[in-house]
Parts: sequence; C-alpha cells; structure tokens
Amino acid sequence: MADLWSQKCYKLYFLSLFYVFHLLFITEETVAVRCYCDPCHHSNTNGTCETVTDGACYATISLTLLSDNEEQERHTWGCLAPHEGTLFQCEPLPVLHREVTQCCKEGDLCNLNLNLTFAESDNASKYEDPDPEQRKESPTLMVLLISLTVCLVFLIATFVVVYHRCRRQQLKRKQLLVDCEHETFIPPGNTLHSMIDESSGSGSGLPLIVQRTIAKQISLVRSIGKGRFGEVWKAKWRGENVAVKIFFTTQEQSWFRETELYQTVLLRHDNILGFIAADIKGTGSWTQLYLITDYHENGSLYDYLHLHALDTSEMLILAHSAACGLSHLHVEIAGTRGKPAIAHRDVKSKNILVRSNGTCCIADLGLAVRYVSETNKVDIASNTRCGTKRYMAPELLQETLNENHFDSYKQADMYSFGLVLWEIARRCVINGVVFDAELPYYEFVSSDPSIEDMKKVVCVQKLRPSIPEEWANQEYLNITGKLMGECWNPSPAARLTCLRLKKTLCKILDGLEESPK
Repeated sequence: MADLWSQKCYKLYFLSLFYVFHLLFITEETVAVRCYCDPCHHSNTNGTCETVTDGACYATISLTLLSDNEEQERHTWGCLAPHEGTLFQCEPLPVLHREVTQCCKEGDLCNLNLNLTFAESDNASKYEDPDPEQRKESPTLMVLLISLTVCLVFLIATFVVVYHRCRRQQLKRKQLLVDCEHETFIPPGNTLHSMIDESSGSGSGLPLIVQRTIAKQISLVRSIGKGRFGEVWKAKWRGENVAVKIFFTTQEQSWFRETELYQTVLLRHDNILGFIAADIKGTGSWTQLYLITDYHENGSLYDYLHLHALDTSEMLILAHSAACGLSHLHVEIAGTRGKPAIAHRDVKSKNILVRSNGTCCIADLGLAVRYVSETNKVDIASNTRCGTKRYMAPELLQETLNENHFDSYKQADMYSFGLVLWEIARRCVINGVVFDAELPYYEFVSSDPSIEDMKKVVCVQKLRPSIPEEWANQEYLNITGKLMGECWNPSPAARLTCLRLKKTLCKILDGLEESPK
C-alpha cells in the first residue's frame, strides 16, 4: 500500500514538472496576418506577403552612402518569420544608428502605418516612438518572467508536499517494522493462557507491551452482540478464539473503567471472565476502543437458558459457579499486593457467560465500584450509567442507597443475583416438565420497563417473581427458592451475603453428588 502511494506521489510530481515546462516554453500564439512587402520575395504581384503563425510584419528605413558622400534613405517592407528572432530584429541598432526597424502584428498591412524616423542627434540616432495608440509593446518578456516566477513557486510547493507525503509513508513502514519486531515478546507456539500463566502472576492480564502487540494482530470474525456500550465480536489471534468488546468513543469512560478493574491485582478467577488485553486502535477516520477477553461459545447465561433445559445438577452447577465469581469480586484479599473488594452493580443473566464445561463466569465490570480500605472510601465510576432497571434493588429504585457505605452495593448485587437464580431454576426439568425462559417480573411489566414501572411493582406493591407450586415438591428447587427469597428481601441488611450463598449451594451440590443415583 505504501509503495503504491509512493508511485502516485512521483507521478504527481512529474506531471507537475511537465505542466510547468509547458507553460514556460509555450509563448503567446498569434494568427497569421498579411503584410505589405517591397521588395516582395516569393510573393504574388499584389504587393503583399502572409506571415506564418507567430510571425510579424516589419518596416525598415536605412541610410545608404552614395559616391559623392551624400546619404540616401531606403525603405523596405515585408514579412518576418518567428525563427528569425523578432525580439532583436525589431529593436533599433544602438551602435550603427544607420537603420531603424519596427514590427507589428495588429492586423493586415499594419506595417504601412509604422512611423519610421531618425533622431536629430548625431551621436544617438534612434528611431522616434510611434503613436502610442498605434504601437503596442509585445508582452512576451513580461509573460515569460511572470510564468517563470509562478512556476518556480509551484515547483517548490509541489516538491515539499510530495516529499512530506512520501516521508510520512516511510515512517509508517518503519513503524510497521517496529511492530513486527515486537513479535519477539510472543514466542511462536505460545498460547494466550500459557503466556498469562507465565506473566507476573498478578492475574491482571498480559504485560502492557504484549497487550498492544496482540491488539494489532486481532482479526475480527463476526459480530456476536450489541449493547449500549458498543459491540462484541468473535475474533481470531494465531488461530485462537477471543472476544473483542469494541466500545463507542462516547463510552470511553466505561472502557477505561473496565480495563482498570480487569487489571486489578489477583482478580483472575475461574468464574470471572478472563481478561487478555486492552488497546486503542486509530484507523484514521475513527478510533476503536478494544477490550479483549476469553471467548465462550455458549454465550451469555440468558442465551444459554433460552436454548437448554437443565437437570438438577446442571442448575446447581450454574448457580454455584456464578456465586463463586461474584463472591470473589466481593471479598477483599489483604496483603502487600492484595485485592480490593469490588461490587458489580449490574448483575443480570446477560452479564454472566457460560463456559464450555457448564460453569459460569461474571463479565462486564464497566459499572463496578471498589472499596479502598486504607482510606475507607468507595471508588465509584465517574460515568453516569446506572444498572439495568429490571434488576435494580428497591433501595436503588427509591434512591435511598447509602453511597458512602460499600456494603450497600454488595447487598444490591445480592438482590439482583436472587433474580438470576430464579431465571436458572425456571429451566430445571420437574417430572418431565420445564418452564419457558423468562426475565424477572415478566408478568408485571413490559419488555422495557421504566424506573417508575419497577418502583411501583417492587417498592409499592412489594411483588417478587412468582415461585411455581411444583418447586415445593422437589427438594433442591424448594431450597433454591428459599435462597432466592433471602436474596431479594426488602431489607438490604437481611439479605444473604454472597459468601454465605456460595457455601450453601456448595453443600447442596455436594449432597446431590453423594446421594444414590
């Protein structure tokens, strides 16, 4: 591409040179005119001759010395060809002062109207200027000078533009070579997960220089989802599947926040979406904000539940693994390189992905908040986005949440997680019967409810998703239903913690595995 552009640059430059020389050496052309001639050479008897293109008519007066030392004037008229040098022959001869010649091109027989006289001075015999109205000076010299000046300026400007464009292309090629040299940071044969495992051990993805290298080598395959933040693509890197979340430029704060949180020390966990790299790619006309993560073929929990009916074991594994991921976010790990406590703030089935082994991982940390224990402050995102209305806790709908108390955010997460548990449990087969996959409160509100709609249902009417009567006759669904009720309790302080929920689900799962088939 760069070589093609260089060829275009040089073509433009040489075309400019041709244009300049064309202007420089093509003088003003005139049409042929008829002139009076005497004596007439190679002409008819009518006493006229005809010039060729760009020729001129001339008239000459000269002094001839006779034998008795007397001078006699001699007049001649005729046609002058352009190759005979009209610029010099039509000027007086300052040395001899014995001959005066004038030329004209202003119409047929114009040389009959030329007034030729000698000056009276003996030392400076010059011809007398004709009448200004009759004589028009040739603009050839002035045209040449102006054309030369303009062409020189044009040539210099063209050269500067061509030089800078070609130089810029050379720099781009050098940058590409530098980027290729960065391949040394990624030895052939290494996989993404092996490189992550061999990195600093912080669990915050790859080293930054390797992140930029991978981002430049990503090949987008197809779009797999869209949202308010941007678009998610399935992509390839060295034959490996990865997911690329491309943010709108208006969502730069969300991209920065999510990248910052994913790079938190010790965040990496089996049940949290694996972060690979983040980069900003400029394509000239627009900017793309990349967040590159692990790719999971099953997609989100929301999509998975619409396509799969679950048995009791699958239901508990999905619920327990999702609780493990959320619990790891919520917990604070003390130490020199510890992990802060993080609240998700947008827990829902579309933000939980299903891995190939049937477990869940938590995704989308764009709204998450951190608790800084050293300062006892909540580090909240600066963007104005709020969580999904359908999954908002009552205190969020009523705007009574204590923003300075970090536990308030974790309790709001648990309310949302209770609704996710309800979605999972609905798809569990009971005596050969399974309920359709539905969103929470589907029977009370529309597909896109407003905050006022949710506030009326959740806070005023104090409704919750209905628990089917069939669950009471199934041990594990009955227990799961009770856990949901404790998660979406109207009082935030009375809700289960995620750690408690995880341990309870773990016991239920262990009991299921130990029970006879």
